[in-house]
Amino acid sequence: MLPENWLIEELRDPVTGAPLEMSASGQELTGPGGGVVARVIRGIPRFVSDSHLESFGLQWTTFDVAHEDEDRRTFEAKTGFGLESLRGQRILDAGCGGGRYAQICAQSGGLVTAVDHSRAVDKARELCEGLPSVRFVQADLKHLPLEPAGFDFVFSIGVMHHDVCTRDVFEAVSRMVRPGGRYSVWLYRRNQWWQELINTALRSITTRLPAACLLPLCHFGAVLGGIPVVNRVLNKIVSFSAHPSYQNRVCDTFDWWAPKYQHHHTAEELKSWFAAAGFEQVQELPPEKAGTWYYRLWKWNLLPGSGVNITGTRRRESV
Repeated sequence: MLPENWLIEELRDPVTGAPLEMSASGQELTGPGGGVVARVIRGIPRFVSDSHLESFGLQWTTFDVAHEDEDRRTFEAKTGFGLESLRGQRILDAGCGGGRYAQICAQSGGLVTAVDHSRAVDKARELCEGLPSVRFVQADLKHLPLEPAGFDFVFSIGVMHHDVCTRDVFEAVSRMVRPGGRYSVWLYRRNQWWQELINTALRSITTRLPAACLLPLCHFGAVLGGIPVVNRVLNKIVSFSAHPSYQNRVCDTFDWWAPKYQHHHTAEELKSWFAAAGFEQVQELPPEKAGTWYYRLWKWNLLPGSGVNITGTRRRESV
C-alpha cells in the first residue's frame, strides 16, 4: 500500500501523463486501460528497476555518509537556498541517493518528494524514518510520474551527469518547476584537457571492473586521501576523495570510478540550458570550499570532482 503521505491523485503515468488508480491488492498502480504502470514495494511506488544502475544502488546501500551539519552547509552552498526558506515549500529532490538532502529539507519544514532511479530509495527511506513530510518514488528522472510545474523548489546535486545525455535529464526535471519557482543544479566541472584525457583512459578500465575488484582500489584511494600533501597534489591528476571521513572517501572515490556514464560541463553550457528552458536570474554559485588558492584552482578548472553550480527562477509566463 502507499503510505499516508502519498495521494494517488499526485501520481501520473510517466509516459502518457494519465492519472493512476490503485489495484484491489494495493500493490500495483494501474493506468486507464488497467495495465500495471508501477508496483508498490515496501511503501515506495516503483516505476523502474535499477538493473543498469547497480553501482549506485550498491554505493548508497553500502556506505553511511550522512553528516547532518556538513550536509546542511553543502546543501545551502550547492543550491543557493537557505534552510530557513524551505518551510512550507513543495520540494523535489531529483536524484536523492541515500536521502541526506531530503532529510535536511524535511527537517527544515519542506514538503519533500524524493526520486531516485536506483534502490537507494530504500536506504533514503530508512534515513528519513519519522519524517512524514518526505515521501519517495523510484523512477526515471527523464520520465517523472509527477504533475509538471508542481514544485516551488527543485534541486539535483551530482546526478544528471550520470545519464546518457545530461541535458535530456535537465530539461525533463526543469518541467517540474512552477512559474516563479527555483531550480538548482550541480554537475561535474570540465577540467583541463590533460586531466580529462587521463580520467577518460582510466575510467575505460574501472567502469568494466566488478565491484569486488573496484572497491579495494577505492579503499586504496581513501588511504591516499588521508595523507597530507598527497591528498592535495596527486588527486589533481588521478581523482580520489580527501574527505575527512574514511567511509566518505571510499564512497566518493567509488562514485567517481564506477558509474558507466560521467559527463563534465562548463558554467556557460549549463547557464544556456537554464535560459533555453525559460529561467531568469540565472547565476553561478561559488564553490563550497573557501581559500584563495582553492578558488583560483577551481576557476582554472584544475580540480577533478569540483562542480558547475547554477541556480535560476522560472519565468512566470514560461509554462
